[in-house]
Amino acid sequence: MSKQIKQLVVREYQQRFDGVEGGVLVEIRGLDAGTNNRMRTTLVDKKIRVTVVKNTLARKAFQGTPLEGLSKWLSGPSALVYGGSSVVEVAREIVALAKDKEALQFKAAILDGITFEGKAGVEALSNYPTREEAQAKVITLVLSPARKVVGAVKGPAGRIGGILKEIQRKLEAGETIAAKA
Repeated sequence: MSKQIKQLVVREYQQRFDGVEGGVLVEIRGLDAGTNNRMRTTLVDKKIRVTVVKNTLARKAFQGTPLEGLSKWLSGPSALVYGGSSVVEVAREIVALAKDKEALQFKAAILDGITFEGKAGVEALSNYPTREEAQAKVITLVLSPARKVVGAVKGPAGRIGGILKEIQRKLEAGETIAAKA
């Protein structure tokens, strides 16, 4: 491949991966064409892309980007899986697909500059909460004490309201109200 072609490929990678902050590096060697196409179709429906990369050229394209940490694992047939709402979602999807496709091998994943090595690392990443899930947990934790305070205030007020309703009912029915001893 000529130097000009290599430069074109590096620029294409830079454009394609511009703004991509994380991904999962896999080896898809051994997947037959039908399985590969079904996997890609399933992922595309979830806005997740798979790009087979040339290792040396990908290393150059990844320099100075959030994907640079994956350079160490760029050897042999490599494909970058990226997109979706987060890298965690990508990891979840690819781990789920790999359960019945033994030929799909995990090399590494990267999230916020942290690399996750091999199958165990990618599976660990897939168990992380997504950004939205983490935000929901934080909001729940922040609101939890307020809910307890409201419940504590509401409880006695509810009992007083019940007593007042009973007094009102008895007065309307013409019954006498006597204090309990």
